[in-house]
Amino acid sequence: MDQSEAKSAYKLEDQIGFRLRLANQKHLELFAEIMPDATPTQFAILARLFEDGPLSQNYLGRRVGMDAATTKGVVDRLRSKGWVKSTASKTDLRRLKISLTPEGKGFTKDAIDRAQVVSEQTTKNLSTRETERLLALLDKL
Repeated sequence: MDQSEAKSAYKLEDQIGFRLRLANQKHLELFAEIMPDATPTQFAILARLFEDGPLSQNYLGRRVGMDAATTKGVVDRLRSKGWVKSTASKTDLRRLKISLTPEGKGFTKDAIDRAQVVSEQTTKNLSTRETERLLALLDKL
């Protein structure tokens, strides 16, 4: 295949990665506008703790799909905002247990409502069925 054939065969706009990036970029812009006090990764940690209760830092990271270093950095920033606290595990002193503070619970409860608005705005051009199908397809990737 020569260069002109490759150019005609490959169209950036037809690539899944390109389209996913554009959709994610739109979603992140909405998120920043509607929830300026937290990043999506910070919100993921807060929402998981709100749903599951206290978790080890390691397990928390796995539950939100973050590596250990990223999880530590996000937890540190949330701790500095006063939204989470960490305590040593009673069974393994090397393990940290992360939990929401009362302020963190209040913020997260409000943030969940705003996050729902972000999701609704992100998918506003899709029907309910299309949104469900999109989520199902993304789960397959």
